[in-house]
Amino acid sequence: MAPPQGQMRPGRQLAVLGFIFVVLYLLVFFSGGAKGSFQDRLEPRLGLDLIGGTRVTLEARNSIGGKAPTAENLEEARQIIESRVNAFGVAEAEVVTEGNRNIVISLPGENRNLDNVGNAAELRFRKVLKGADGSGTAAVPPPAAPTPSGSAVPNPSGSATPSGGATPTPSGSGAPKITSSPSGGQGGMAPAPSATPTPSASASASASASAAAPSASASDEPVSASIEQQRKAVEQKVGAAAWQAANGLQAPADLTADPSLADKLKPFGTLSPQEVAVLPAQMQFNTPTIGCKQLDERPPASISDPKQQVVSCEDGASKYLLDQAKVLGTDVSDADAVLDQTNAWVVSLDFKGDGQGKWTDLTRESFTNEGQACDATALGQDGKCRVAVVLDNEIVSSPEIQGVLTGNSQITGNFNQKDASALAGQLRFGALPVTFKQQEAQNVTATLGASHLRAGLLAAGIGMLLVIIYAFFYYRLLGSVIFLSLILSALLVFGALVVLGRQIGFTLTLAGIAGMIVSLGVAADSFVIYFERLKDEIREGRSPRSAVPRAWMRARRTIISANAITLLSAVVLYVVSVGTVKGFAFALGLATVLDLVVVFLFRHPIMTMFARTRAFLSPRVSGLGRALPARSQQTQPRNPRAKEA
Repeated sequence: MAPPQGQMRPGRQLAVLGFIFVVLYLLVFFSGGAKGSFQDRLEPRLGLDLIGGTRVTLEARNSIGGKAPTAENLEEARQIIESRVNAFGVAEAEVVTEGNRNIVISLPGENRNLDNVGNAAELRFRKVLKGADGSGTAAVPPPAAPTPSGSAVPNPSGSATPSGGATPTPSGSGAPKITSSPSGGQGGMAPAPSATPTPSASASASASASAAAPSASASDEPVSASIEQQRKAVEQKVGAAAWQAANGLQAPADLTADPSLADKLKPFGTLSPQEVAVLPAQMQFNTPTIGCKQLDERPPASISDPKQQVVSCEDGASKYLLDQAKVLGTDVSDADAVLDQTNAWVVSLDFKGDGQGKWTDLTRESFTNEGQACDATALGQDGKCRVAVVLDNEIVSSPEIQGVLTGNSQITGNFNQKDASALAGQLRFGALPVTFKQQEAQNVTATLGASHLRAGLLAAGIGMLLVIIYAFFYYRLLGSVIFLSLILSALLVFGALVVLGRQIGFTLTLAGIAGMIVSLGVAADSFVIYFERLKDEIREGRSPRSAVPRAWMRARRTIISANAITLLSAVVLYVVSVGTVKGFAFALGLATVLDLVVVFLFRHPIMTMFARTRAFLSPRVSGLGRALPARSQQTQPRNPRAKEA
């Protein structure tokens, strides 16, 4: 038997639904990301195919066996690719990981060439030759310290003792240092003494030689025809006078001593990072109006050639002229953040077989200041040369070399665990056996995006209109239940899209709109199941009012099963797909879940309330007319006289 009507209290379900609406739209208008006018707060986050832009999906592969990289390696790859994308100077760029091997790059509102951002990381170890101010406006004071620290300097006896009270030098006190690593990878150990010139004397001699020797001009560097053509374009932009003045500089110019030179070199401060990248290294370094902001934002791989001297910045304040790269990222075997014997965080650095020999040669050259000498502006705290660790276009660390290192090494400094782990991760990334393959690329103009948005909304509107017309034609009064349910579902989905766009970055794409259109069919199926069950109950001899709860009991399981299958399909599709197909799956799953909410909190309660009205008992009004005559025919007596009575 049907449960008594008193057990159903539709007001409670409707109140819960109303509460959900209130909370949802309070989040829409007053959550953390809600800004701007009333209309702006109601705008969901739109995908690139609706507003225009560039979207690229890169698949990360381990070069050994083609396996998926580890989660740690993939996150390190995402961070470096994000820094490359940000070098384009594009606002609101998004770089996220998908699954265990994909990295998705999205640049809304921009059409950019992202072919190079997935190249392997360019990790280089270069000797620091000279240092200068990198603000782009000042003269040439000594460069700031790369990282303030009170590092543990090893003593000849092998025990590490703190040297936080060392006298500051032009490179800053407490700068990171590289020492040999004892067995077990703990602490710092002084290298074996070698018959080398005194570092301070060597440094002074090299500084004098550096000051006397002229620097290479732009014409001395072998360049391709395309680079030469780009340089001529830059020369025309800055003017012949500015170009000649910059090309004639043998060292960083002191603008305070020659104000007229500042006016001549001023046009170089207006160059874009792409234009600065084609200039000769000596011109980039010696021209004080070229600042670190321009240098850091140069396109990826601008200074990747290991055979060229380059210019790079550290901490966005000091720029350095760097020697050729004698050790590459592929020579690194491993890097880890560990605690030394004094419980200080250091970075342990291991090299491969051939890489260890290259590293030993580089540390010998830096410790003895042989080869291309470093001048006084590049010396470390203890008067020794430094080696810059360059990742893409920026210096991530420039430790001072403490000896000729023939084994595993340590980078010491006043690191905390976070800083040491970050540096170790950057060192590892340059040696990771990870390659990227472009899996999907999409460029959409803003005009085409707006056209897609209009087409998607039109298709959704037509789909909803057809469902409503069919509902009113076939179910009459019950069609109003369908109409109201679809409106409520649409409002819930819209509010959820706005909130999810702010909280988790979900973007509505054309594929997402398609998923919502498909969900209209899922919602229509649940209506048909419920109402046809209701007709079956009436055909079995029950009154419309008593048939409503029994029809709900029989239809509920079927509705839940159908929606569960749709939701499961959406989840599987979301997991195995990439790109915009994920948006389709997410939108379909979201609309399906919210349809279930409307079914339980609106459709059944409102049907219970309608069953208590007289209009519901009228076959012509309720749309149950096709079931009621069948019931009358089934229950009519066989005796004609009884029929007349």
